[in-house]
Amino acid sequence: MQVVFTKKEPPQWLLDMWKEIDDKTFGQGFDCFAEDAVCNLGVADWKGREAIRANLKAFIDTGFTALHHVTEYWDAGTLKVFRGVVDMRPDDPSMKAVHPTMMHFFYMDERDETKVKHWVGAVGPVAFG
Repeated sequence: MQVVFTKKEPPQWLLDMWKEIDDKTFGQGFDCFAEDAVCNLGVADWKGREAIRANLKAFIDTGFTALHHVTEYWDAGTLKVFRGVVDMRPDDPSMKAVHPTMMHFFYMDERDETKVKHWVGAVGPVAFG
């Protein structure tokens, strides 16, 4: 099977999800995930939309603020690829901000292609210095 990617502007659902993280609200922006979605971010293995929402909130609540920037977005129908940079600013002013690169793959739900079924991504390095 051949997959053809088209470079596009990022869709609103993706921007809404990042905004929910950046604003620390974790609300409707996470409705882009299927109820039984799976998220594998680094070593994370979260199953279900509510687990994804709760675990990302717990991670962000560890003492920093994030601001996500989209560098490029590629669409192949049931597979979406996003690359970007996230500014991570610690709440502790004695610590420096970091700006790790992100790479994310969003596999859409075959039953409802408006919902993400599996999110695989990597962000790093994220150690504050």
